[in-house]
Amino acid sequence: MDGGPRWGCLSQERESRFVVAWGFGRSEEEAAPGVVEETRARTAGRRGIVWVSDGSGSYEKWVKRVYRDPVRTGRAGRPRLEQTPGVGLTQVIKTREGRRIVDVRVRHCFGPKPSRTHTVRIERRNGVLRDRLNCLTRKTHGFAKREATWDAAVTLSLFEENWMRPHRALRVKQDGLADGRRYLQRSPAMALGLTEHLWTWTEFLTRPVNH
Repeated sequence: MDGGPRWGCLSQERESRFVVAWGFGRSEEEAAPGVVEETRARTAGRRGIVWVSDGSGSYEKWVKRVYRDPVRTGRAGRPRLEQTPGVGLTQVIKTREGRRIVDVRVRHCFGPKPSRTHTVRIERRNGVLRDRLNCLTRKTHGFAKREATWDAAVTLSLFEENWMRPHRALRVKQDGLADGRRYLQRSPAMALGLTEHLWTWTEFLTRPVNH
């Protein structure tokens, strides 16, 4: 698909290595709505979070539209919508001349400011996925001809990244580890408290799911 994947993440802190939502489309405008809506549904009990994006106007439009809550007054009729408390957006706008980046400007759009204003981790994650999945490379014979194939390939790769792969930056010093190790290796899911161990493919494939 033209346009490639678009990612949603928790914040720009260390735990932001956990990708919580993604989407794809022929343009930023087509991909952004799904990413913003899924990110809100999956994070912080639908409370407002701080976003950092590139300079596309799509994110400002959709973050403002999705992060709105009804104000109940007890009167008849449709309640008024107000911006969700805590939501914010800051954009990193890059100016290019040819293939070179000649200027980087930070534009704070609204809401709380993030502690770090960069998109390098999500851009790096995009690069890692392109290295691992043939269907994401520019010139390939490994096409994903159906949306279901594309969705399965990216989702499985992100699951492995979030739940199975330890990240050096997330390790913590801990006593009493086996083999004399000094650090507990952690995945992004472990850093967020979603699990207490590194998952395996066997555990993932044999885990019962209740519908």
